Amino acid sequence: MKPGRRTELLRRRPISLRYFYDCEFIEDGVTIDLVSIGVVCEDGREYYAVSTEFDPDRAGPWVRRHVLPQLPSPSARVWRSRAQIRDDLYKFLVPRSSVVPELWAWVGAYDHVALCQLWGSMVDLPTSFPRYTNELRQHWEAHGRPELPPVPADAHDALADARHNLAKFEAIEASRRSTPRL
Repeated sequence: MKPGRRTELLRRRPISLRYFYDCEFIEDGVTIDLVSIGVVCEDGREYYAVSTEFDPDRAGPWVRRHVLPQLPSPSARVWRSRAQIRDDLYKFLVPRSSVVPELWAWVGAYDHVALCQLWGSMVDLPTSFPRYTNELRQHWEAHGRPELPPVPADAHDALADARHNLAKFEAIEASRRSTPRL
């Protein structure tokens, strides 16, 4: 096989990349309104955005106390419309057509809904996206609840939490590899 042909075949072969993410949101039992999203890829790339479309007046006491004070200045370049976030995320999660994103979050049910809603309903997601998020908390439980890295000082910042999710995954995997199988 010619070297150029082999390279082309390798480039088109599907590869799975793990993405660890976290969303901060306002929810009232009916609506989940995205405030910010942070995503960290296992290859080292990161993405962070704050929505220009959420209403801070609808935030409950917990979000007012833990999330809103950590948001960057409104003049920061990370503030984006939901449409911009959606387009940016697609480019980030699928940097090449051969990439198959694998999503991971800690207690991520609402995070997954907030992510899907950027496209509309779940059926509107791009076909290259999974229809679920892998549950990092469940992964931790299933592998014996190994010690996890401490919660960062800037917890409840979406990017800090996404980074922490990756660190938790790495701790679980390290423990899993070092634990003898019975």
